[in-house]
This record gives sequence, C-alpha cells and structure tokens, in this order.
Amino acid sequence: MLLALTAIAGGLLLLVFGADRFVTGAAQTARHLGLSPLIIGMTVVGMATSAPELLVGVVAALQGKTNIAIGNAIGSNIVNVGLVLGGTVLFLPLAATSKTLRREILLMFLSIIVAFLLSIDHRLSRVDGLILVLVLIASIWWTVKLAQSTSTEDPLADELKQELNTVVPFRRSLVPLVLGLILLLAGAELLVRGSVFVAKSFGISDLVIGLTIIAIGTSLPELAASVISAVKNEADIAIGNVIGSNMFNMLMVMGTPSIIHPGVFGHEVLIRDFPIMILLTLIMGRKVLISGHGKFTRIDGGVLVSCFIAYQAFLFFSI
Repeated sequence: MLLALTAIAGGLLLLVFGADRFVTGAAQTARHLGLSPLIIGMTVVGMATSAPELLVGVVAALQGKTNIAIGNAIGSNIVNVGLVLGGTVLFLPLAATSKTLRREILLMFLSIIVAFLLSIDHRLSRVDGLILVLVLIASIWWTVKLAQSTSTEDPLADELKQELNTVVPFRRSLVPLVLGLILLLAGAELLVRGSVFVAKSFGISDLVIGLTIIAIGTSLPELAASVISAVKNEADIAIGNVIGSNMFNMLMVMGTPSIIHPGVFGHEVLIRDFPIMILLTLIMGRKVLISGHGKFTRIDGGVLVSCFIAYQAFLFFSI
C-alpha cells in the first residue's frame, strides 16, 4: 500500500511539473509556427493543459480501465469549476470582460450536450469516441476562425499577447515540449497504477477513483495556472483556461480512451456526476453570459467551492 501511495504522489508531482513544461513548450513552439497569441491561448494552451487528463485516460484505457478515463473527464470538469475557478475567485475576485469568452463558452456547453447524449445508453463505443473527436476538430476550426476575426482590442487578446511576448529560439522551445511529454507519460503511468491498486484494496470503483484522486490530481496544473493569471490581473485568461480545459475534457479526454477501449458505466454517471457537472457549469455560464459583466465575487467562489466539497463528501460517504 505504501508503494502504491508513493506511486500516486510521484505521479502527481510528475504531472504537475510535466504539464507546466509541456504548456510552455507547446505555446513557444506554436509561436514559431506563426500562430497568433489569441489562437495559441484558445487552442494550443487549452489542449496542453488537458494533456494530463488525456494521457491518464489513454494509459487507463490501454489497461482496460476506461471508467477511470470517463470519471477523470467528468471529475476534472467538476474540479475545474468548483475548486479551480471557485478557489481562485475566493483568493481574488475576477471579472471577465472578453466577448470572445462568451462565444467560446457556448462551445463548451455544446461539448457537454454532445457527451451527455452519447452517454445516455450507459456506454461509450468507438463510434461515440470518434464522434467526440470529430466535434473537437470542428470546435478547434471554429475557435481558430473566431480568433482570427476577434479584434486585437479584446481584453483576452491583449492579455495573451502580453503573456506570450517572450519568444525563445525554436530548438529551445522543443526542449520543454519533449521533456514535459515524457514527464506526463511517466506521471500518468504511476498515477493510474497506484490508483488502481488503492481502488482494489479498498473496494472503490474505477469510476470513483477517476472522479476523485485522479480528477483532482490532473487538474492541479489548471489551478496553478488560474491562480497565477489572477495574480497577474489576467482574469480573462484565468476563466478562459477553465472553459477551454472543460471543452477538451468532454471531447478529447472522453473520446480518445473510448476509441482505444470502449467502456460501459453505471447509471450513477447520468443521475449523479453529469448533473453536478452541468449545475456548476450553468453557475459559471450565468456569470459569463447572462450577467453581461462576468464578475465573480468571493460569494460566487464560496458557492462553487461548497458545491465541490459537498460532492466530494457525498462520493466519500457513498463508497
């Protein structure tokens, strides 16, 4: 058991450090390929911050543990809104002013709807996984078009331009990219193996392990990125980080493992986990879309964190 817990701790550390290196390398490499800061921020960085979830899902699927991947995708979205956004707002209130975010959040809602509809039959087949990946490709295409038509005066574009203003030589940009990928792969392997052992030892389902330990662990890079962005007064990046990551989780993190190893899951996913994820997403979406100013207060942060804690407590006591 001690070895398994050590593997989990080591895997989490590798994922956090590897994700940081991978995101940096991916963004710098994308700059050398001629992509604008806005496109990088809305696509490349979003995919890169979801790399821990994706690699954990792939490793789990290769071991026939697709429920871990499904739990990780849904659980990470819950963590991103409840803990990452909620915790960041408790630390420092945010106000999203970018019109681009209001458009991008619609894609996130679409991804959740598609994933939910494909999951109604309590299984994700290879066809379902392929559909999710194709929706992701279409979403990336639309996001790129959106970024190209977005005014440079948009607050998000300005924040991303300042954040990505340092350009390093191309070869140097590849070093953190490759190093980050290696660390992510090693961390994913350790985390999955250790978590599976713990789950078997305590009789915990793969789904719950994915919703809890793995979801929180793989979302730590998003938490660090959002807090740092908030401290830098880059509110749109902090909120956009959550929106982009959640969209990729629903489409890429659920879709890819299902293509590798189709999975069947219990009804609790549809009556417990999806509803909680949708509820938290609607709370966030209301602030960005309906309120018109996207201002998140500490009260909002308290509500989101309280929902997250209550959900985790429910999972714990239902084991």
